[in-house]
Amino acid sequence: MCGIIGIVGKQAVTPSLYDALTILQHRGQDAAGIATLDGHKIRLFKGNGLVADVFPHAELAKLKGSVGIGHVRYPTAGSANLDEAQPFYVNSPYGIVLGHNGNLINAATLKKELFDGDRRHLNTESDSEVLLNVFAHELHRLGPAGMRPQDVFEAVDGIHQRCKGAYSVIAMISGKGILGFRDPHGIRPAVLGYKDTDRGREYAIASESVALDTLDFTLMRDLKPGECVFITLDGELYTHESQYAQAASPCIFEYVYFARPDSMLDKISIYKARLRMGQALAQKILKEWPDHDIDVVIPIPDTSRTAALPLAYDLDVKYREGFIKNRYIGRTFIMPGQAQRSRSVRHKLNAVSLEFRGKNVLLVDDSIVRGTTSRQIIQMARDAGANKVYFASASPPVRYPNIYGIDMPAPSELVANGRDEREIEEELGADRLIYQELDDLIAACQEGNPGITRFDTSCFSEEYVTGVEDGYLEDLQSRRSDQAKQKNSSLAGAQLTG
Repeated sequence: MCGIIGIVGKQAVTPSLYDALTILQHRGQDAAGIATLDGHKIRLFKGNGLVADVFPHAELAKLKGSVGIGHVRYPTAGSANLDEAQPFYVNSPYGIVLGHNGNLINAATLKKELFDGDRRHLNTESDSEVLLNVFAHELHRLGPAGMRPQDVFEAVDGIHQRCKGAYSVIAMISGKGILGFRDPHGIRPAVLGYKDTDRGREYAIASESVALDTLDFTLMRDLKPGECVFITLDGELYTHESQYAQAASPCIFEYVYFARPDSMLDKISIYKARLRMGQALAQKILKEWPDHDIDVVIPIPDTSRTAALPLAYDLDVKYREGFIKNRYIGRTFIMPGQAQRSRSVRHKLNAVSLEFRGKNVLLVDDSIVRGTTSRQIIQMARDAGANKVYFASASPPVRYPNIYGIDMPAPSELVANGRDEREIEEELGADRLIYQELDDLIAACQEGNPGITRFDTSCFSEEYVTGVEDGYLEDLQSRRSDQAKQKNSSLAGAQLTG
């Protein structure tokens, strides 16, 4: 999962790009980068780490121009290799920089095509570099007559024909403008906004509407599946809906976990969707466990708070903040190694013993992935004096990998893979485990926009909207295991220190 932002402005754009990346920091904590257009010169700076750490003031001052793009990254392969920080750059045609959120599931095939047929060299293992070179090749083959908006749209349609998977993309073309586009299924999010100033209208494209809010842009709309928007350096907006577009199938995990609650994605309020998730969980408990003995509902901060509050209200039990979060620790879900995740849980959360002592506690989280964090938190509740510890997940069991840009671990490392709910309950050490029903989760999101008839629910249902080639999931198992990630991290460390 990554965060992207692009702005065509009327004044220096770097401060706004920097601010937007800090707002999108939850989407990636591994690396960050900004590229601006200064005349015909592309100025680019990127590095590993958080936004506040990557950009020294002196480097920000060098990023001149009123047009630019930014990116925050976390790697789906666990590598902290600086070479894979984005945006990526290619010099032909014109000079293009590109930032990508998502994952191409046919990247290996495309790499071979690019080298053998398109005669393009790739310098990293990133599928984002693959996507950039596919776009550059499609644009280049249109010829030297000039680059009109329809040329950009034709090149993006070429991407839709060749690239399979999930992608929301922002790219900047030297001397021409900025474009943004979504994959034909609209799996990953992208929104378009504008701001009227005394110098004229500015446009922005971002992963989430909250980035536009912070910059005082007005949300125009979401980009449609397969749609491309192109904004010239003069601020002219052109749009194109691809013939390859399919029915919208946004990733439902955005609503469960990744997106900020103050964002709107595909006309659905993340906050309202999570409220409805909590209400649905309460109804399930009341139906299946009407004589429950829950004394207090306690959320695991921060994402689950929104669901936990209506859950407690509908159960008519107390809601309490029982865990205090250290806000200077990153999201454990996206940390690359098991040992690092395990250490971080105790550093990240501390229990308020008075809220647990002698009580039957229902802990609420947004999801259960590996189970490592959940197991430790349940034990923390017992250590704090809880009588019984129940655990509720606002989403169904995560049994299958996500192949569209979310770093779900190898299937063998998912706690729900190959286990029924009673076995998961025992594995976590909970006195009772309650999962959201998939139909209820879909309904909680769909109520915000009934026009969306399908979500990507693959990590719960194993139904992949793009289809999956034979052998792909087996290869994913070997690449996403903690052992593979530790090897990648060690190699990256050797590169950085060698």
